[in-house]
Amino acid sequence: MRRRTPPPPSPLPQRDGIDPVRVRLPGEGAWATVREHLVERLGEARAGIVDGMLAAGLVVGADGAAVAPDAAYVPGMFVWFHRELPPEAPVPFPLEVVYRDEHIVVADKPHFLATTPRGSHVTETALARLRRELGIPALGAAHRLDRLTAGLVLFTVRPEERGAYQALFRERRVHKVYEALAPHDPGLALPRTVRSRIVKERGVLAAYEVAGEPNAVSRVELVEHRAPGLARYRLLPATGQTHQLRVHMNALGVPILGDPLYPEVAAPEPVGEFRRPLQLLARELEFTDPVTGTEHRLRSGRELEAWASYDRWAATPATPGRPGRPAVPQ
Repeated sequence: MRRRTPPPPSPLPQRDGIDPVRVRLPGEGAWATVREHLVERLGEARAGIVDGMLAAGLVVGADGAAVAPDAAYVPGMFVWFHRELPPEAPVPFPLEVVYRDEHIVVADKPHFLATTPRGSHVTETALARLRRELGIPALGAAHRLDRLTAGLVLFTVRPEERGAYQALFRERRVHKVYEALAPHDPGLALPRTVRSRIVKERGVLAAYEVAGEPNAVSRVELVEHRAPGLARYRLLPATGQTHQLRVHMNALGVPILGDPLYPEVAAPEPVGEFRRPLQLLARELEFTDPVTGTEHRLRSGRELEAWASYDRWAATPATPGRPGRPAVPQ
């Protein structure tokens, strides 16, 4: 089996903690110039942007030299450039580091901050922010938390070690504990282990359960409850399906407070709206470091705000055109 040659290192530095785009020109094609390929790849609507980047010398080859606007197409050639990103609403909450050594960084992520660049969230992500604040351009994420979920996320310092840490999560060798606030149902027998098959389709916001072999397993425990019908739950996922805990809590009839997708998909929040966070927190991570052998047990210092000030939280008006909080039994 022929070994694939790794791409050359990027000649461009990161910008705002974001890597430049790398494009490898395909071995087959009818393009006469690099420009023609980039326009086809990025879309005709961006032809003007491509022309502007080439004219300004912002597209470079492996040697760091600018690619000329009329540069001939060379199969297998690599080019790099930075995307022009639209402005993003800053997430006005701190991202705190709870542990750091020469191999890993464990951060306590706030609600509303995406873990890694994706879609419209690029520079306002935990990865980009940590790269900037800690000065570690090679930092990478070993796993992801939903943007709306707060709590502990593990990042790796050395790219060559990232696979070892990712394997911890893939092979279920990380003990994860979550905390959630949701309605209290006296008739719901807890603790219990929920098993189901969850499907998340690309382009569809909400995941859903289907018949078949379970691929999602969660233990749900009641920690405490208080008037008016509010409870704190301890959630222990044995698997890592998208939205797994949110789907399982909703299936039990106690959807997590502040959830915009379960039980019903709500109208999108306006950009920059941060008043009603999902009441879900990745509280603990416990694992044996695959590189150093160190036993780690790390805990988030965040608190779910609706527990301490539920009356105020519940009274916060819902965004116009968006349903209010999930009903809490009285």
